[in-house]
Amino acid sequence: MQVKSAEFLISNTDPAKCPNPDKPEYAFIGRSNVGKSSLINMLVSRHGLAKTSQTPGKTQLINHFIINKEWYLVDLPGYGFAQVGKGTRAGFVRMIDTYLTTRPNLICTFVLVDSRIAPQKIDLDFMTRLGEQGIPFVIVFTKTEKLKSGGLQNVQERYKAALQEIGWEEIPQMFLTSAVNRAGQKELLDFIEPLNRDFVIPAEKKPW
Repeated sequence: MQVKSAEFLISNTDPAKCPNPDKPEYAFIGRSNVGKSSLINMLVSRHGLAKTSQTPGKTQLINHFIINKEWYLVDLPGYGFAQVGKGTRAGFVRMIDTYLTTRPNLICTFVLVDSRIAPQKIDLDFMTRLGEQGIPFVIVFTKTEKLKSGGLQNVQERYKAALQEIGWEEIPQMFLTSAVNRAGQKELLDFIEPLNRDFVIPAEKKPW
């Protein structure tokens, strides 16, 4: 797939106010400071489309972008919720959970994890909740340019072992990416393209 256009559409805190679910949709989420905004910008070759920041946890809304006028890319708040109070954190949890469980055109969730860090309980717990709720997802390793030789294979094996240890039999698909050297861009877009072709508008549309 070639990205010819990428435009911001809307930000909000209410999943019911998201765009009409008439196009395939892909959500991107991860812990704070995982490099989510940089990865999104790299994926669609648009510097500054998603706002990057040196302060973790700046994404606090459901941010919709439309790509090639054909599909939605959604930038979700990080589930690390850095530097926010308990009440705000609970609100983020409800907002993200409602979005993930009710959005009828959500095809896949891209769960981003820092390739340099050993599997963390917060990431594994989030993946487990997605699995329990039947929400399709893949694992996207970020910042792979920082790994030493041989580290790319090791990071995948570590996650496979960690998931198997907590009971996963079928391991989600994994992607290795870098916003610096554009690694993984083609692989992610090639993954999305056939899913777009197979998309059928949900029969029961909710009154968004």
